[in-house]
Amino acid sequence: MRAAKFIGNGFMRSTLNSYLEDFLKRGDENAFAYRRGLRVERWTYRRVAETARRFARELEARGVGRGERVIVWAANSAEWVAAFFGCLLRGVIVVPLDLESAPDFVARVLRQTKACLLLLSSETRQNAAGLGVPFLMLEELDEALSRHPSEPFEPQDISDSDLVEIIYTSGTTSEPRGVCLTHRNLLANLAPLEKEVVKYSRWERVVHPVRFLNLLPLSHVFGQFMGLFVPQMLGGEVHFQDSLNPSEIARTIRAQRISVVVTVPRMLDSLREHVERREAARGRGEELRRKLATAGGTHTLKRLWTFRHVHSYFGWKFWAFITGGATLDAESEMFWRRLGFAVVQGYGMTETASLVTVNHPFKSGRGSVGKILPGQELKLGEGGEILVRGANVSPGYWHDGAAQPLDDEGWLRTGDIGEMDEDSQIYFKGRKKETIVTAAGLNIHPEDIEAALNRQPEIKQSAVVGIEGARGPEPLAVLIMRDPQADPAPAVERANQTLARHQHVRRWHVWPESDFPRTPTQKVRKRDILERLDGETGGLGDMKRNGPHSRLVIQSPRPPVPPSLEIHSLAELDSLGRVELLSALEDRYQMEIDEASFTEATTVGDIERIIQSGGEAESAPQYPYPAWTQRFPATWLRLALFYAVVLPITSLLCWVRVRGKVNLRGLRGQALFVSNHVTYFDHALILSALPGRFRRRLAIAMEGERLRWWRRPPAGSPLHRRLRWLAQYFLTVLIFNTFSLPKSSGFRRSFAFAGETVDRGYSVLVFPEGMRTEHVRMNPFKIGIGLLASELGVPVVPVRIDGLAELKAALPGSVTINFGEPVTYSRDEDPTAVTADLERRVREMMNAE
Repeated sequence: MRAAKFIGNGFMRSTLNSYLEDFLKRGDENAFAYRRGLRVERWTYRRVAETARRFARELEARGVGRGERVIVWAANSAEWVAAFFGCLLRGVIVVPLDLESAPDFVARVLRQTKACLLLLSSETRQNAAGLGVPFLMLEELDEALSRHPSEPFEPQDISDSDLVEIIYTSGTTSEPRGVCLTHRNLLANLAPLEKEVVKYSRWERVVHPVRFLNLLPLSHVFGQFMGLFVPQMLGGEVHFQDSLNPSEIARTIRAQRISVVVTVPRMLDSLREHVERREAARGRGEELRRKLATAGGTHTLKRLWTFRHVHSYFGWKFWAFITGGATLDAESEMFWRRLGFAVVQGYGMTETASLVTVNHPFKSGRGSVGKILPGQELKLGEGGEILVRGANVSPGYWHDGAAQPLDDEGWLRTGDIGEMDEDSQIYFKGRKKETIVTAAGLNIHPEDIEAALNRQPEIKQSAVVGIEGARGPEPLAVLIMRDPQADPAPAVERANQTLARHQHVRRWHVWPESDFPRTPTQKVRKRDILERLDGETGGLGDMKRNGPHSRLVIQSPRPPVPPSLEIHSLAELDSLGRVELLSALEDRYQMEIDEASFTEATTVGDIERIIQSGGEAESAPQYPYPAWTQRFPATWLRLALFYAVVLPITSLLCWVRVRGKVNLRGLRGQALFVSNHVTYFDHALILSALPGRFRRRLAIAMEGERLRWWRRPPAGSPLHRRLRWLAQYFLTVLIFNTFSLPKSSGFRRSFAFAGETVDRGYSVLVFPEGMRTEHVRMNPFKIGIGLLASELGVPVVPVRIDGLAELKAALPGSVTINFGEPVTYSRDEDPTAVTADLERRVREMMNAE
């Protein structure tokens, strides 16, 4: 490897591999955390570095050498990061692809790059079938690399001009265009950032570790900056999350004590709407608007007190947003700043290795994207077009004959319009070209959509233009039909099936003439089309909408939801299918949908009304999930009360015989216990039968409706009854460490709480019949237990209670608690099959007697 040299502002780095050396210095500090199933998996800096070394050896064993390409088509994870650095050690070029890339687009990238290996995750494995290239699953990377040692790997002779990656930014139907980025390009932007970050390192020690919630895909260069490099300069901890539900994001920020959220402008808009709805539901909506209007010139400490309800909701360690990929609306920026949060945004593009400008969190003009980074040059060309020159600019595109990005003087013409003030602050004004940039920062090329539409037999010609929708820019398809009376919806739907999700056409207009207005060179005058449509309809918002609620394409590895689901068949879905559909709608529209209301929905109109109303229930009482019972001193009180009260009473009621205890001897760590349900006293009997290591750390799922009734008695109830119910609630959750598992709806939150409980080192006990057995015959298991068993990622122990049915009205006698052999299920297994298997195992335990 070549000797290190000065890059940018004096940092001794010649390649990105030096960051991996920093990882090793951080040792066992947490580097990454992300949800896998219902659990949060954490990786240390050392584990990432050692896995990267192992992966480099795996590439070597496969004969993948310097300059060859590896496609990474997978969700964000620590394995993604380790594979990225492993490729750098080997000198292999990374080709990261967006998770939602269409399979046809991936196939064309594969042919263009001649990649020799695919790295996939469970979300993309099914779509990658038939590509004919060897692949590795990132979820199984540890097992695949176990044969390789973690000793230092001697890297290839890499220079700063070597390619690091090829990032594809074009649409799915045009010829793919990959932007080449070198070590030098990326370091040119990282060096000035690192110089600035180290200034604050001594202050960071007070709040160490700084936790970042990165909501951007690592397939985007800005996502890489804020996921792989910048947080690590501080020894930070990066959390990944796939859900874009604002409530889930807020819950993660609070629960994981996040300090900084990295996202796109649309997500800030969604969070803003969520905060406003939440405050309004609590009768503080008007007060929030009034205080925001007068908070402009107040001190930060005063804002923290004025808006303490909002800061308490997110957690007091949270203080900043970093946004990129698109321009943040000035109104949204001021909303968050006036609440007391810092907002950092910048300007750049893939060809400039993500950044050209970045604003200072405390010294920026309103609406500004900041000042140019050191080491770069920026000027405004004709018409205000932003031109950039510097070491960060890409050397070109990965395709023979593709247009190169630089002019003769080395300037990159960005195609963007900007302004510069006397303080050198840059203000982004819009796109010069017709590319539509969504609020999520995704590029939509009209030519891609037009090609897909023009392939439909009903459509003669099409022109796609960008309009401002309710949630940011979106495409409007103007169509000339072969039959003017034909319904365009089926043709548009078929075209959407060939496009990536963010390219889908949801609004269209049938052009009344036989041709579009054109220039002398036969180019369509799209501006004329927009002006005419705006004049004829009184606003582009009146265009025909292809209701996204009427047909929802769900990419899910789980079989309960078919790949293409008509919502008019909602009644045919089981409970898991409804959960999958609900989650997909929440992610699509970035809102929380009340699960109880959604459960009652049976028609398209019901779904549309829920979404249009903002999704959240007005005043639905929440099911209790008491985490305080798993902390001191509740843990000590529980043990004392169990041995002093519960165990003696259990001994008086019956004699417990325990069978199968040998099955628990080799069980280490947490487990999920699944039992039949006979009486209200089942949990106490099972606790008395368990070994001490499980008894001391067991959480029990209980009927959520009953717990909610006890915790929040009806307002009109007599005082003595309300006090009695509250006492029942606190004693039950304290002594038995119970949490809610509702019968009808809301079990998504219950399962999430179960995952959090297991992460805290507790096992879980569930009665999946959902009701007590009235006779000796066991009730069928609810299908949700299959999802819980497969997503928790812990051994599942079948439990059988026998003898209680006969003792319900009899004298004390013998009760048998039988523990079966532990079984483990993978996340890929069908929850329905897992439920059936568990039910069979518990039934057979009785038959074996």
